[in-house]
Amino acid sequence: MNDQANTYPPNETALLIIDPYNDFLSEGGKLWPEVKEVAEGINQLDHMRAMLAAARDLGFHVFIVPHHQTTPDDYRTWDHLSPTQQRVVKGQTFAAGSWGAEWHPDFVPREDELVMRQHWASSGFANTDLDMLLKQHRIQKVIFIGMKANTCVDTTARFGQELGYHVTLIRDAIGAFNWDEMKATFDINGPAYAHAILTTDEFLTIVGKQPQAMAF
Repeated sequence: MNDQANTYPPNETALLIIDPYNDFLSEGGKLWPEVKEVAEGINQLDHMRAMLAAARDLGFHVFIVPHHQTTPDDYRTWDHLSPTQQRVVKGQTFAAGSWGAEWHPDFVPREDELVMRQHWASSGFANTDLDMLLKQHRIQKVIFIGMKANTCVDTTARFGQELGYHVTLIRDAIGAFNWDEMKATFDINGPAYAHAILTTDEFLTIVGKQPQAMAF
């Protein structure tokens, strides 16, 4: 990577927080038992907090990129549910109106931070307004944190690169259900499309923030 590729001008950089739901990230969430080992192993929540604090301090745009909130009637007329959609509708993950479909309290967007239309599968771009709103805010560089590595993060980031965005993955602020999923994303898939794959500390150093100085 050259020096220019690792600079992040505030007026053209956005932090994308993928699926920061209680069901994923909070004790008691429906998916937390599957997430817990990796999340605690990489100290994911603290790294997400540090990334959000830095983004706000630096004046980056902050976008929430949420998965569809489930209702019992979802997909009844669909012909081609994916295996993941079948599991989601069966378990009512991110159920509309439930605590599990609320934002984790540390990642609730502020008034000037944008929430995208919900994505039905893995891509935050497909059938949403993400690309349009990034373009309306003249964003060139997108930084990814959240859930989960090998599905929504990988798919959204990969397509972001296809659309012409500079893509950064923060590998210790992105979780998964197991270590194989993490390896697939950051060691196999990501290097083929991401312009930068960094730890939180590496990113904070690049943007001139000392990790120990980031309060959250």
